Amino acid sequence: MLSKKYLLFKNNSLNPKRIILVVLLLFNSFNLNADSFKFNNYNNHGLVGLVNMPTARHFDESIFGATLYGGSPDTRLTFTSSPFEWLEASLYYTRIKDRPYCEREFDDACRQSYKDKGFNFKVRLRKEDKFPAVSLGINDLGGTGLYSSEYIVASYGINNLDLHFGLGWGALNGSKYSFENPLIKLSNKFASRSILQPGDTGKFDAESFFSGKKVSPFFGFSYLINEKTLLKFEHDSTRASGSELNYYGSTEIGYERSKYDFSFGIDYHLNKNFSIGLFHERGNTTSIKFVYKQDAISSNKYATYRSANTKVDEDKYSRLRKNLRNNGIGVNKIVEGSSAIGLELTQFVHPNIQVIEEIIKSATIDSGINKEVKTNIKIADLQAYEDYDLDFEKQSQTIFLRKKVRSYNSNTGLSFRPFLASREEFFKGAILIENNFEYILADNLFFSSNLKYSLADNFDDLRFPPEDTFPAQVRSDVKDYLRNFDNGILIGRAQLDGYKSLSKNDHFMFSVGIFEEMFTGYGFEYLHSKNDSSHAYGVEIFEVHKRDYDLRFDLLDYNQTTAHFNYYFRNYGSIPFDLKASFGKYLAGDFGSTIEISRSYRNGVKFGVFVTLTDVSSEEFGEGSFDKGIFFNIPIFSNLVSYSWRPLTKDPGQKLIRKNTLHDLLIKFKPIN
Repeated sequence: MLSKKYLLFKNNSLNPKRIILVVLLLFNSFNLNADSFKFNNYNNHGLVGLVNMPTARHFDESIFGATLYGGSPDTRLTFTSSPFEWLEASLYYTRIKDRPYCEREFDDACRQSYKDKGFNFKVRLRKEDKFPAVSLGINDLGGTGLYSSEYIVASYGINNLDLHFGLGWGALNGSKYSFENPLIKLSNKFASRSILQPGDTGKFDAESFFSGKKVSPFFGFSYLINEKTLLKFEHDSTRASGSELNYYGSTEIGYERSKYDFSFGIDYHLNKNFSIGLFHERGNTTSIKFVYKQDAISSNKYATYRSANTKVDEDKYSRLRKNLRNNGIGVNKIVEGSSAIGLELTQFVHPNIQVIEEIIKSATIDSGINKEVKTNIKIADLQAYEDYDLDFEKQSQTIFLRKKVRSYNSNTGLSFRPFLASREEFFKGAILIENNFEYILADNLFFSSNLKYSLADNFDDLRFPPEDTFPAQVRSDVKDYLRNFDNGILIGRAQLDGYKSLSKNDHFMFSVGIFEEMFTGYGFEYLHSKNDSSHAYGVEIFEVHKRDYDLRFDLLDYNQTTAHFNYYFRNYGSIPFDLKASFGKYLAGDFGSTIEISRSYRNGVKFGVFVTLTDVSSEEFGEGSFDKGIFFNIPIFSNLVSYSWRPLTKDPGQKLIRKNTLHDLLIKFKPIN
């Protein structure tokens, strides 16, 4: 029989003095890359980690994923992204079984399971070298505070073994080995931790960060059994005080009281993107987890050049046009000078200038052209990028000039429309057939439309109205629109757009028609933007009318003039980012400003955050205090999908949703760091 001094567990608890001896016996020849995309995975909360505990591991920038967790009493859906290699951000939606939604027993809305959503982030403080990697994180920003927690964690890898140790505050402060918060020695402010009350959803309680009389250690390891199977084991410091505390107003989630203080299980990788996890948590809960993760940069569908089918006797310029067209770039004009040729191109497809330049280089070589190639690029007849001027063109011979003809393109396919964490139910959605149509009336004049038909949806029982609609209901009535999705063919958009470059750096567009599901109208935008500058600015003014809930041509009795001054900045420093600052009048008639900070990648993937403050006070705004959220564009089945998340859908700070803006079109032709 094994001597007691070698036992890993003692009295249903981890024996921390002997865990190192056991894990050392697990070493073998596998080489585990510390921050490996392949051999790390999201934990049950959508953070790169173990079972419930986080680790100091991070994925490379641009990686994103989704985690679906089924446990007791909560079910969670988490979306996670890595805008930088040192930053991880995630948003979650959760449903907590047997916990009432609100305390008004007579209210039908309260007779349902509790719904919550929030935002998490983790920042790397140092990379692993001879010493461990260290990261710091905060969970449940902008939520109700049920999952509110902070942590600092260190990770160190040895061959196929990854070791982790950290300290947890808040919801991670449930270990029997807790001790006095060391930060109290710095300030007594860290001794008390405030509790968010019902109705405080969306508030940032920074004074409570890393606070509380006690702090709990957590630790564990992951072990690579083979290239598909990852074993995880942890001392789980999740606060689990008993299911009897699962009631509205309680600060506890209602996890069953821990039988053991450890959790363990395996992640099994079905392929490089999908995995399934099975875990036993704290001795009393068995849970399952499904993970999808994607490396957006390596999945760039635009990166591969495709040679066109050309005839042997075709001239080199004809082959060049076909090669470019086969890669999504149209040629308006080709001129040839003594030492270079000039191409005037037009395109909507590719997300940035680097990809376009790579395609042009490959197409030129493939076509047998040896001269230097200069390019001018137009998008919707806007002068987006200029490499040669009118003098060069006058001194050159015109080889090709495209005939101006009207044309159209139409695309019909299946799409999915989610509506998450409503008061009625955790998950709502619709499977749609959508048609996107565009008719090119002239080089600078376009008609576009979006028609949709619901094959199946569960929006019919979206019945609970919003509680706050001040100063005007412009977005909070979204359920009234969704309930009509089963009423035949719906018009998502039907608009006419015109574009004009007033000069090399000054651009103008006008739009009229149905802009989006909720608003129709007319207006214009002006933008001043230099190709060689990181700065741009402009204005937009639109007169809009609220659409009827049937999503056809009828209108409701609401209209508004919305106007904004916009400033843009692209930073090319060691921390690349895009900034957009707007000031003006919003759809509900409130005045204020919005700050957006985002990160873009070569393939069009984008992650960002925004904050809006207007003249609507926090009391008038209601739950959440002010508008904020995150947004992203990510590739799903080879198409870029846009999604925005807010803790709550409120009316202040809301802007018109537009198909295109001048800056979005022209920023494609600025380099990405």
